[in-house]
Amino acid sequence: MASEKIIVLKNPSLAEAVVAIEKAFAHRRTLIVAGDCHVHYAGRANSTLENGERLLIIKSDGSLLVHRPTGYEPVNWQPSGSVFYVEVKDDMLEVHGVRQKPHESVKVTFSSVLMVSALNLSDSGEFILHASEDDMHRAILLKPELFEAGFKPISWEKHVEPGFVDIYGEDKDGKMVIIEVKRRTASKENVLQLAKYIEPIKAKVNREVRAVLVAPALAKDVGTLLASMGLEFKALDPKDCAKVLKKKENHKLEKYFVN
Repeated sequence: MASEKIIVLKNPSLAEAVVAIEKAFAHRRTLIVAGDCHVHYAGRANSTLENGERLLIIKSDGSLLVHRPTGYEPVNWQPSGSVFYVEVKDDMLEVHGVRQKPHESVKVTFSSVLMVSALNLSDSGEFILHASEDDMHRAILLKPELFEAGFKPISWEKHVEPGFVDIYGEDKDGKMVIIEVKRRTASKENVLQLAKYIEPIKAKVNREVRAVLVAPALAKDVGTLLASMGLEFKALDPKDCAKVLKKKENHKLEKYFVN
């Protein structure tokens, strides 16, 4: 198995399945087992999943997923770092996974095995998530220091007479800040759009107002126009916003997928 890219057993006996699974564990292969199983979990909570035909996926980093035939979310899972072993008991194939910190364990018991597959996979490709302007808004609201230290968002999509301000809030010195966000290189038209919001807002607030264009970069000569109109620019990469949102979603998933 050490040199083979993929091993597939169709309708193996339990003894054959155990041998293949043990070899997959020994060589740190990605393991997929399909069959009729039930799942017992103990740790952050206790749960039991009754019998059904499912996919058990164990990855080379020690993470575990149990998938139903439908839906994209695992019904049971454990993060990386788990230790696994397999055994046959009472004519059932049992795959055990144990994680120490925090302590939790999962036992997947197969009454029948349809397939065992061990794969020698390699993947060094970078995952790049491209954020939309709405995503950039959300990222700044979640992590205001993406814009600048001490910034406090108050609202977003605030209506003013010429249109809607993407985000507004106040800086560490108490000045009102209005922000126009663009996910692509900002143009002169974007500067003029931001400039339209200044006077209507100044007429309603009794303090200094800063107007800031946020984008990955500025087009040629746009910086000169900004400065001449008393506006500011902050560079923000949509990729950084995507990372913030990804961390937030992963945190939500960890809270959601309580086994």
